Amino acid sequence: MIQNIVKRIKREEGFTLVELLIVVAIIAILAAIAIPQFSAYRKRGYVASLNADIKNAYTAAQAYLVDDPGATLTCANLTTGGYNATDGITCTSDIEQSDGGITLTGDSAWGLTTDEAIVDFSGVITPAAL
Repeated sequence: MIQNIVKRIKREEGFTLVELLIVVAIIAILAAIAIPQFSAYRKRGYVASLNADIKNAYTAAQAYLVDDPGATLTCANLTTGGYNATDGITCTSDIEQSDGGITLTGDSAWGLTTDEAIVDFSGVITPAAL
């Protein structure tokens, strides 16, 4: 009986180096596939946020101008009309009728090709792009 216990203690079990290397290789392959996809998903999310914000800003501008038709529309007035910017999105300048519309700019760290979305006063949107 003591000999059986000694044999169990002496016998060490575990993974071989080859098995561990195979597992590490599989994880590395999965990471190499997943990381670029994750970056693409994030960029698409940023574009969707920016394009949704430009629609919301246009709606807020219309609501503000209905309430006060003689007013000059500014970025600050968009919040009065009900617009709340998403984190990382800013209204770039004061809005004049001659400017052609509202321009929102996304964070440059997002890495978008076009990090601006523009809506003119007739409601035509020039969306941001990947």
